[in-house]
Amino acid sequence: MIGDNHFNPLPAGETGEILVQGDNVMKGYFKQPDETKKTIVNDGWLRTGDLGYLDEDGYVFVSGRIKELIIKGGENIAPREIDEALLSHISILEAAAFSVPCKDYGERVEACIRFKEKHSADLTEIKSHCEKHVGKFKSPDKIHVLDDLPKGPSGKVQRLKLFELINGNDHQR
Repeated sequence: MIGDNHFNPLPAGETGEILVQGDNVMKGYFKQPDETKKTIVNDGWLRTGDLGYLDEDGYVFVSGRIKELIIKGGENIAPREIDEALLSHISILEAAAFSVPCKDYGERVEACIRFKEKHSADLTEIKSHCEKHVGKFKSPDKIHVLDDLPKGPSGKVQRLKLFELINGNDHQR
């Protein structure tokens, strides 16, 4: 099931948290009843922490992680949507959007990119390209060019490390 903020089912096409239930799902954390109550809700639905949506045929599509969600002016922005817009540019090999604290909007969007070998592009052009795909509100305010993006053992970009990488050890998120 895809659930809203109160764990109620959402219709096909709407993004929410992926919730799972069944005999093969854990019953709780060992000797941690408080953590269990946060994770298993509404008659046994397990909160996965993943964002996603159902299509009309009932297939689940994962669109990101709740921890990575950017909340700008009260609007939820899935960073993966921005990543995909940036990656559709011919010069970009890797891209990852992330949130930055903002006094006006709560959070704003920034992104790190890595160019393909022997490619480059003007950052204004890249920002314009992104705006065409996701709109100005969701597009990064700043784009940082890196030689490589930080990755975990599985090779996946570690989005939550980008803020620290760009801003040093400033933990004021």
